[in-house]
Amino acid sequence: MKHARIAWAGAVHAAIERDGQLELQTPAFKGKRLSFDEVVWLPPLDPTPLGRPRSVLALAINYADHARELAFKPPEEPLAFPKGAASFIGHRGYTVRPTDATNMHYECELAVVIGREARRVKKADAYDFVRGYTVANDYAIRDYLENWYRPNLRVKSRDTCTPIGPWLVDAADVPDPMKLRLRTTVNGQQTQQGTTADMVFDVPTLIEYFTSFMTLYPGDVILTGTPDGVVDCPAGSRVVCEIEGIGALENNVIHPNGAPLP
Repeated sequence: MKHARIAWAGAVHAAIERDGQLELQTPAFKGKRLSFDEVVWLPPLDPTPLGRPRSVLALAINYADHARELAFKPPEEPLAFPKGAASFIGHRGYTVRPTDATNMHYECELAVVIGREARRVKKADAYDFVRGYTVANDYAIRDYLENWYRPNLRVKSRDTCTPIGPWLVDAADVPDPMKLRLRTTVNGQQTQQGTTADMVFDVPTLIEYFTSFMTLYPGDVILTGTPDGVVDCPAGSRVVCEIEGIGALENNVIHPNGAPLP
């Protein structure tokens, strides 16, 4: 099943996809259907228990072809860095490009959402701890980069710079997350394509690795990296990141003053 979180009629609602529409799950409106254009899309992540801050863990250089693109050797263990959850925005949202940026890349990524408390999980059991999957666009402002292997906060944790969604797809509906095609288009032109089969470290390996030294909680997110084919996205770019069976995440890049798109 495909789940969404949306804003409509002055409130936030849970919804599911039904026959090409959004079917509300909020008790007062349960069963009401809306078109995709009637709502504001929010990140498809439920509020964390007791308002606990969400852990967001991202992978650098987790595709062999992306490592070659950057002239790097694939890592021997996961290269991870934390991200601020406030960087998330929803489907069809707007990402602000800094005025001094000259090299701002999209990164189409499979995002893994944890479903239950996970500590010292073995690879063989890792999928039992996954609630579902969504699409993320992990923008990177390379102008601020100091360490390619573990990007600093100004590169990866800026407000508005991690569009995610539109759907959270139940893990049971994704038979093999390691055999999914990815593609990105910028203004309708395909600029990136790849497959999750080319990850250096697959999803079970990442879950085993992270939970060997930290506890993951329901709602935590792992961004699994991007294949090669990243390009600069000036203000006015319409970027669509698509993952087979998960969804197509649309996003627009704008000027800091919110100037209309060309």
